[in-house]
Amino acid sequence: MIPKEIIRKVRHIQIRTRHMVNDVFAGQYHSVFKGQGIEFEEVREYVPGDDIRSIDWNVTARMGHPYIKKFVEEREMTVMLLVDISASNVFGSTQQLKKDLAAEIAAVLAFSAIRNNDRVGLILFTDEVERYVPPQKGVRHVLRVIREVLHFEPRQKKTRVVPTLDFLNHVATRKAVTFLISDFLFPEDYKRALTVTAKRHDLVGVIVRDKREQAWPKVGLVDWEDAESGRRYLVDSSDASVRRALARMEEAKMERTREILRSSGCDRIEVFAGEYYEKEFIKFFRMRERRLRV
Repeated sequence: MIPKEIIRKVRHIQIRTRHMVNDVFAGQYHSVFKGQGIEFEEVREYVPGDDIRSIDWNVTARMGHPYIKKFVEEREMTVMLLVDISASNVFGSTQQLKKDLAAEIAAVLAFSAIRNNDRVGLILFTDEVERYVPPQKGVRHVLRVIREVLHFEPRQKKTRVVPTLDFLNHVATRKAVTFLISDFLFPEDYKRALTVTAKRHDLVGVIVRDKREQAWPKVGLVDWEDAESGRRYLVDSSDASVRRALARMEEAKMERTREILRSSGCDRIEVFAGEYYEKEFIKFFRMRERRLRV
């Protein structure tokens, strides 16, 4: 039985994201993501000006005059959402946790996909694949996807992304537009797996962050516990040099993540819990449009 609180959250996300899907993302989503390529539609008689490379020589031989193959763009796509539900995402210095932002981002992308008649699938992961929802169409399916992201209780706390990328490549045999939604605090070397996946799929990393991860407040001694490993640290946040060192460490980790995404051939979007993310997505869409025009 799904708690009423989760149902309310799903409804709230559906209402909150409607404006973005209908107004902000309308047209842009369609223009920057392409289908699988082209598919055969019919054979018709050749007319002057047609590309002779399209001539169907078998039909031409049978009919005694030229026929060509006609193709159309295969618009329909599969969109896969890979959502990190490890313990580090149950964090937030505002009213919104990182996991709640991840659910909202997943909702925006899923509703945008079905608006364009695409299929949507979901993989929830920690250091293993926790839940797989095969791609389907329709509003009811998307609402189920959002409920899974919000309501599913993971078995594990830690994070590894390589098993999830391997699983995706196994179940998605055709090219899929894939959004990897995570804080990217992966302890393992995942560059090779990311590169392999980016060659098979149109892979976009959505980095979910919180401002307090890079700018600690001045609140004295803090008993800080790593949510995934359970290790505890006593941090003197009143010391400016400590705060600067923590900020440098966080920025260095994030720059390594950006470099891994770049060198692996992945696009990226960075969003922060409790802040508007529309501008980051619009910037991403415009970047993709410029690249497609080149």
